[in-house]
Amino acid sequence: METVKIDIVSDVVCPWCYLGKSRLDQAVANVAGDVHVTVQWRPYQLNPDLPAEGVDHKRHLAAKLGGQDAVDKAHKTLEGLGREDGIDFNFEAVKISPNTLDAHRLIRWAATNGEEAQAEVVRLLFKANFEEGRNVGDHAVLQEIAERAGLDGPVIAALLTSDADKDAVKQEIDIAREMGVSGVPCFIIDQQYAVMGAQSVDVLTNALREIAQMKASGPTQ
Repeated sequence: METVKIDIVSDVVCPWCYLGKSRLDQAVANVAGDVHVTVQWRPYQLNPDLPAEGVDHKRHLAAKLGGQDAVDKAHKTLEGLGREDGIDFNFEAVKISPNTLDAHRLIRWAATNGEEAQAEVVRLLFKANFEEGRNVGDHAVLQEIAERAGLDGPVIAALLTSDADKDAVKQEIDIAREMGVSGVPCFIIDQQYAVMGAQSVDVLTNALREIAQMKASGPTQ
């Protein structure tokens, strides 16, 4: 069985990234038994200049998208897509647009507990932000998510109050931008192929199968 490695460049306040995660999960399930897929989550910040305490979400989004009508239209589209992929978007509950640097530090630390722990932290962060309207820039929320995912709560609490890995996360984001990543999600497959955006389950499934088949065939002569 061939192994296909996926690095997902993502931000936890990106609704398309949440859709992308759900669709990739379905694609991985589709190829189970034929392709072994490993997933690593990589950081990106859509709003790196927001203050640590965040800002009012509705005002921030309206200014960014060009008015409340544009926001409402985007949310309606996303809610419909979410229902198709098992996501219960609740945009009305979202009050704060946070700075996501600390959330990305938590995702980075979760990787030391393994791929499943990291994936669970990412899932809980998306769910907290988009379905529960919780502030994923808040240290108490991040510590609770860490503990629910099986991480050591007191250790995470201590790390969050420090500057641990802030520069490392920012450097990763800079590298992604230098590679040409200007929007998320971006799926980097086997460090060779980039799939941009929240592609359909079929597109992701086919990409996994095709790349695995190419690897199985070996280099062409």
